[in-house]
Amino acid sequence: MSSSNGEKHPFLDDLADDAELRGTVLRRPISGRDNIKRLVEAVGTLYASQTPTFYGAIEQRHLLQYKATLRSGLDLEAVGVIERDETGLVRRVTMTFAPLDAAVSLSAGLGVVAGKAFGDDLFYDASVNEIAAS
Repeated sequence: MSSSNGEKHPFLDDLADDAELRGTVLRRPISGRDNIKRLVEAVGTLYASQTPTFYGAIEQRHLLQYKATLRSGLDLEAVGVIERDETGLVRRVTMTFAPLDAAVSLSAGLGVVAGKAFGDDLFYDASVNEIAAS
C-alpha cells in the first residue's frame, strides 16, 4: 500500500526493527523495517490508483482492504493483516492479492523494479516459469 496521498500509513511508522512481511506476491517472507518500507514503496510505483475500502482492528490485529489498478491496467484487491504486539509495534504483516493474473503481474513488476535489491528469487519470473512449463 502506498502512502503517497499524505495520510498516515496504517503500519509503516510502527514497524519493529525485526518485523516480517509475507505475501502472495513473494516467494518467501522478508524481514526488517527498512526492507519492508522499500518493498512497500516499490509496490506503490506499480499502482496507477489505489482506494482503501476497509480498515479496522480486533485487539492487536488490524485489517486493511483496498482496491488498486496496476499501471498495466489490471485491477486487484488486497487484504492485509497487520499484527501488533502489546506495545503497538508491528511484528508481522501478511498481504494477499487477487485475482491471480493481477497478483502475478504485481510480483513480476516487483521483480523488475526491486529484484536487484531483494534478490531475483523473491518475485515471480515469467521466463523461468514458461521454461518449466515447456
